[in-house]
Amino acid sequence: MSYLVLSNGKVFEGKRIGAHRDRIGELVFTTGMEGYLETLTDPSYYGQIVTQTFPLIGNYGVIEEDFEGSSTLFGYIVRNLCDTPSNFRSAYPLNDYLVARGIPGLCGVDTREIVRITREEGVMNAMICDEIPSDLSAIRAFRVENAVDSVSGGTRGFFPANGEERCRVALIDYGAKHNIIRSLQKRGCSVTEWPARSTAEEILASAPDGIMLSNGPGDPQENTFCIEQLRKLIGQKPVFGICLGHQLAALALGGQTVKLKYGHRGGNQPVLDLSAGRTYITSQNHGYAVVADSLKGVGRESFRNANDGSCEGMEYPDADCFTVQFHPEAASGPRDTSVLFDRFVRRMEEMKHA
Repeated sequence: MSYLVLSNGKVFEGKRIGAHRDRIGELVFTTGMEGYLETLTDPSYYGQIVTQTFPLIGNYGVIEEDFEGSSTLFGYIVRNLCDTPSNFRSAYPLNDYLVARGIPGLCGVDTREIVRITREEGVMNAMICDEIPSDLSAIRAFRVENAVDSVSGGTRGFFPANGEERCRVALIDYGAKHNIIRSLQKRGCSVTEWPARSTAEEILASAPDGIMLSNGPGDPQENTFCIEQLRKLIGQKPVFGICLGHQLAALALGGQTVKLKYGHRGGNQPVLDLSAGRTYITSQNHGYAVVADSLKGVGRESFRNANDGSCEGMEYPDADCFTVQFHPEAASGPRDTSVLFDRFVRRMEEMKHA
């Protein structure tokens, strides 16, 4: 048997899955009932040991066409792992994927108890191991660091529009999910993906019609270079930010961010649209939030989490910028808020013809 050892001293016994290696990470949970492939390939999980709350994982195997990026999570915890998947698109079982990507994990553990501890005590570190350490100091000292630099691509990529080109978008890759690009392409946008370390001058020299700020992992305040570039970019072109992009834009405009007790991860987060007075169900994956009050006089809060009241979106009319904490490009769903991409494209077209 192997173990999941929490930094508070709690130990869970389980059976090894995936790569046979010890690993320390930040323990989080996601509530998605499906979409485990998108979770495993979301770069925003860098440095984290992910617990799936749904009890059966792997039942439709591995479908590589559904991948959202590279696997960067540090561990994977499930109640039951299916080793006999049934889906006409499945290429191989999930455990084969975990082994090939070097991701250690456990199955047969009480995931409900793990989630209960996390919700009550907050996000904490944990270790997947074969022997329970007598000294927990290494587990407690772990921090997710250099997250964006670890997942952002090192070279530019170009993705042509589907059909006639309507707009040209510069996507800054802080750990971008592929469906952001696909969502823009199908709306007639050609997308140039820029590494996170690109300068504002380089990006503006390419003459984009708009700038897209992607999702990504880690503490937003750590990304001082990216924040400085956004100070130069915001206000020059229409800007749309998602997840980490939402947080970095707020910091660039003088706002603050805070770490949430256990974050929002899963496809069932209710979000209030403060202008329309309706609620959307959204997909989310983040551990930090923007403090809306810190941006008074600069922007206004547009969306709010219906569960805990945290900020889920900001509008900056004077800077021609809007951002959201949730994922309107959500794969595997829900897609209730995908219309935000239409809004972004309309705004770019308005500015082109102004």
